[in-house]
Amino acid sequence: MNTIITGSLAIDRIMNFPGAFQEHILPDKIHNINVSFNIDDLQEKKGGTAGNIAYTMSLLDEKPKIVASAGSDFGIYKDYLDSLDINTSGIEIQQEVTTASAYIINDQHNNQISGFFMGAMGVETTFYLQEMDPKETILILAPGNKGDMLRYSQQARDMGMKYIFDPGQSIPFMEPAEIKKVLDGAYILIVNDYELEMIKKRTGLTEEDILHQVEMLIVTRGKEGSTIRLKDVSIDIPACPVENAVDPTGAGDAYRAGLIKGIAMELDLEQVGKVAATAAAYAVEHYGTQEHNFTVSDFCTRYKDAFSETCPIQ
Repeated sequence: MNTIITGSLAIDRIMNFPGAFQEHILPDKIHNINVSFNIDDLQEKKGGTAGNIAYTMSLLDEKPKIVASAGSDFGIYKDYLDSLDINTSGIEIQQEVTTASAYIINDQHNNQISGFFMGAMGVETTFYLQEMDPKETILILAPGNKGDMLRYSQQARDMGMKYIFDPGQSIPFMEPAEIKKVLDGAYILIVNDYELEMIKKRTGLTEEDILHQVEMLIVTRGKEGSTIRLKDVSIDIPACPVENAVDPTGAGDAYRAGLIKGIAMELDLEQVGKVAATAAAYAVEHYGTQEHNFTVSDFCTRYKDAFSETCPIQ
């Protein structure tokens, strides 16, 4: 199975706030908000949705192709992806701008406030899915350039290629009609519970409406696990136990990498969800989105310990 990942490539600047956001935000003054947080730690990490998903997929012995725009400062990051045997031929360098940048503040309760500089991500890519065999390829539309998301979803529909719609941070920037258009015919919509409510509010669709447009709806809920829904069945997936939760940033992308691995191996949906949950647990335990590491043997041992069954990917 070939995997195409469209989305962002970014440099993450992750900051820790040693307090709670809720103690500094006054609900009755939300219309005129003015807050400042004293940060006690700042680290710069490689990130972006496409890079994060591809990284964890490489740990799972998958070799995805990234399709995204990056800036003139991307050389070191590209060399790093190449060293992981990730296909970077679909990354287009925009020499006139820098790579996108994310600025993320986490509080002591793992809540996040983020800002994002588009940079090169504002430039649409020129890849054509027609180069790929639609029966042997799965496409994931991760948060990134909106034009790419709209164009590649249309190409995939025209070709009969399965695609995963992962709108995430792109939801506020998409018009309701655009969200509905990408939803229509998607293989999977994957969102966290907050993002699902945003989609419902912006589009007026119910979960049942969504399930008439997509084959599968996957909703993640952090430590509460996740749910895989089809029209006639709902499967609750428990979270994989985490030894020490350090940073939630990137856990969703790791989950998506495990999801794609399970789909590529044609596992049953419960196994797919558990592989995804195990991948997410590794990311939570490390500061940054591409700092976790494991062998497939390590992964299978953790899966068996968590779910009391043999790991299906060994």
